[in-house]
Amino acid sequence: MKHTLNQVFRSGKFVVGFTILVTVLLIVFIYPLIVRHPPLQIIGQGTFFPPGIYVSTYDAINAPTIYTLNLSDAQTRRIDNRLSQENRVAMKEWLVAYGVPEEEIDIQDTEKLLAQWEANYDPDLRLPGMTFARQRYFQRVNASIDGLLSTEGAIIAARNPETGELEEKSIVKQTDYANIGQVANVQLLLLGTDNFGRDVMTQLVAAAGVSLLIGLVAGLIATTIGLILGLMAGYIGGLVDDMIMFVTNLFTVIPTFVLLILISFSIGQDQRGAVTIAIVIGFTSWVWTARAVRAQVFSLRNRDHVNLSKLSGHSVPRIIFADILPYIASYVVMAFILQVSSGILAEAGLSILGLGPRTTEVPTLGLMMNWAMIYQAHILGNWWAYLPVLMTIALISFSMNLMNTGLDQVFNPALRD
Repeated sequence: MKHTLNQVFRSGKFVVGFTILVTVLLIVFIYPLIVRHPPLQIIGQGTFFPPGIYVSTYDAINAPTIYTLNLSDAQTRRIDNRLSQENRVAMKEWLVAYGVPEEEIDIQDTEKLLAQWEANYDPDLRLPGMTFARQRYFQRVNASIDGLLSTEGAIIAARNPETGELEEKSIVKQTDYANIGQVANVQLLLLGTDNFGRDVMTQLVAAAGVSLLIGLVAGLIATTIGLILGLMAGYIGGLVDDMIMFVTNLFTVIPTFVLLILISFSIGQDQRGAVTIAIVIGFTSWVWTARAVRAQVFSLRNRDHVNLSKLSGHSVPRIIFADILPYIASYVVMAFILQVSSGILAEAGLSILGLGPRTTEVPTLGLMMNWAMIYQAHILGNWWAYLPVLMTIALISFSMNLMNTGLDQVFNPALRD
């Protein structure tokens, strides 16, 4: 056993795949200990917040100490942040549609562009051919550039409870800065929020754990069924083999994913939990394992040590599990790894079609893809809602396939150096 493990961990491909998988598992177990809010908790009043550090504006203004920093590029950075190149092009589009000659508009001249915008833009005007969504976009641009070139500070006022009038409390100058470590409420959103305003990073970690559990349960079920049927068909043969292969061929004729879709649809949304989906995947994915194990057993059942066990009067179960199974154990492990990987991919495919686990319990990688697709994250350019999910699925599958390839190189004599 020790010699076998040494051989396995000398395989570079297996070590790389194993390291990636262990890293994912460590993140799945450790991250919830640090970030304790539930993965489906709505923390953002809005959709698709971009990744970044979010600071409470109220607490930033009322930070214990305000620092004065005279940064020469502060105004430029403020303008670039609030008036992007996309906004400049959109402003030109509106002005041209309004009737301003295109040659008079220079989108790189900020002062001139803002002056033309202020002189011509009417937020209530809907130009011919302009959709309501586009009109709202121009209104948001107009709100974001309000007072962009102003050098005056912002006045903080509070209403006097006795007179009901606003009274100036303080002025926040443009050179005032707060140390982020002294701001009471700071929230780090590594991957922003999704369409429901939920933390994508927390959701992704939880989803990876659930998808791995689904793959593990599905892999165990599929490998166990395939192993038992393959051993019986390969060793006993005859009528037993014919019956098992008849059932196997039936499952082979019907595409597995189509069968998955039909069964998942028949179960109903309310009964489709993560474990239920895993069981369904497991009971429909055993076919290729059974056929492969049967072929392996056929090549072993007439070996000398097996014939010796027969002559010694050993029972069929003892011969199968003591004299045949150890010789195909490495193959069974490789089949199990591939079954776990295909179980994760099968769940993702089902969930994208809306036939995965129910959405009110726990997230899965497939459900996250489904939500991103329904709310058009890929069309709106909100990459953080779907790209990390795709990368996680690819990373897990890649690691398991690497492990499988490494094991194949160790245990397959034809591939040994």
